[in-house]
Amino acid sequence: MVASLSGSLALVVGLAVLLLPLLATELSRPRDAMWGAVVLLLGLTLVTSADRLTGSPMLAVLCGGLLIGRLGVEVLQLRWRALTPEEQQRLLSIERWQTSLNELLVSVAKGIAAVSAASATVLAALKRGGGSKGSSGKRWVRAEEASASAPAAQPTTPEATAVVSSFAEIDQLLQAAVSQAG
Repeated sequence: MVASLSGSLALVVGLAVLLLPLLATELSRPRDAMWGAVVLLLGLTLVTSADRLTGSPMLAVLCGGLLIGRLGVEVLQLRWRALTPEEQQRLLSIERWQTSLNELLVSVAKGIAAVSAASATVLAALKRGGGSKGSSGKRWVRAEEASASAPAAQPTTPEATAVVSSFAEIDQLLQAAVSQAG
């Protein structure tokens, strides 16, 4: 049970560290996202492996959690002291937190809208059969076999197209064209 509780606490703290650049930019640093992900991974491991952590491994997890918590408090105090008094006052105001939370909610809503639009596009493409946007939906149709009873029509004008079925017919057409031209 202690592992589940400490894992849940680590998940909340990791999420808070990940959201720190969005909510309190004055306190955040460039590598906070990486450390937030590490704390989230620790919390996930503790929650999923809670049944296996008993005895001395659980004691080691508790000591490690206390050390991580103490170091986190030290870092937070150092960052707070690095702020100017005006920034500290502004960070404590309710209006600033309301503005930050509203901006976060707007960002999340835009992200959800973008994901839903992209998924709708993908679903439409999958329903279409994955074809490209420019496809007209036409299908190739095999030409019907010319019946043996209907003789092939000879072209009467140079613009007409002749249908041939062998090289011998091509030779005959070429010789006829040369004799007409000559």
